[in-house]
Amino acid sequence: MARPCKRRRVWMEPEYSRFLPDGTPAEGCEVLTVDEFEAIRLLDLESLTQEQCAQQMGIARSTVADICESARRKIAGSLVYGRPLVISGGHYHICGAGDGAPVPPLTRKEAVQMRIAVTYEDGMVFQHFGHTEQFKLYDVEDGHVTAAQVVNTNGQGHGALAGFLTAAQVDVLLCGGIGGGAQAALAEAGIQLFGGVTGAADEAVAAYLAGTLHYVPGIRCDHHGHGHDHDCGSHGCGGGSCHH
Repeated sequence: MARPCKRRRVWMEPEYSRFLPDGTPAEGCEVLTVDEFEAIRLLDLESLTQEQCAQQMGIARSTVADICESARRKIAGSLVYGRPLVISGGHYHICGAGDGAPVPPLTRKEAVQMRIAVTYEDGMVFQHFGHTEQFKLYDVEDGHVTAAQVVNTNGQGHGALAGFLTAAQVDVLLCGGIGGGAQAALAEAGIQLFGGVTGAADEAVAAYLAGTLHYVPGIRCDHHGHGHDHDCGSHGCGGGSCHH
């Protein structure tokens, strides 16, 4: 008996679902499924690794490789033979549809100038990056927050969270303590980090935008066994202010 196909998580359905070649199209069309579209978006547009893509979509890395190979073959067929490309169907569900997965950002990234993420718990900056269960995302235009949303991390931790933030198209992260490996992953993803931040999340973002954020340059948190009450951001390493 064949194994049932596991539904893949996608952040959103495509805004554009049909592409036609210039002039009279050839007969037939290439049908790209929505989950194939999502894999191409994450791998080729967002530059995630196959492992990060697999974590985001809730499937195995080998499945990502198979989906991507199929999707690229269809795209190539459309380009080379002039076939219409249609995005439709597939085994997928939108994130947040009752499975505890993260929900899509409020707006598309191209619609805003900057997206800030804050490790989040009960309105405050959560103090251990690798254990955070939520981020609050802030979209910023002309120095002002235009939209905000709390998203769940779906149990991901440490290095995987860098891929999560990359998929969410985050530019800046404010957090408490954070380990060296996660810092390296964020730097590789081009996400600017301000660690050692404490207090209310909304106030921290307002301070960042005003250029008065207090943070700890070079913050490190290697105490993986501590609870939520431990303040990784106050190890006595000194503080700084954000001027940008």
